[in-house]
Amino acid sequence: MNGGYFSLNGLTGFIIAVVLLLAIVVVLGVCAVNVQKKEATNYYNLDATNIEMVNNSNAQHYQLKKE
Repeated sequence: MNGGYFSLNGLTGFIIAVVLLLAIVVVLGVCAVNVQKKEATNYYNLDATNIEMVNNSNAQHYQLKKE
């Protein structure tokens, strides 16, 4: 069935590609929701008064709050 509607190059291949892409979108969406749930309660302090525009030590001004 070379070139038919139900060969892997036709409708079946299209459906497989769409299902695969939708599965990837669902997995990445679930991962994003899980990260958002975890980080929603991860509070931090940012000392914005001492941050310079270009400086490697700017990461020191970001501090996680411990409850």
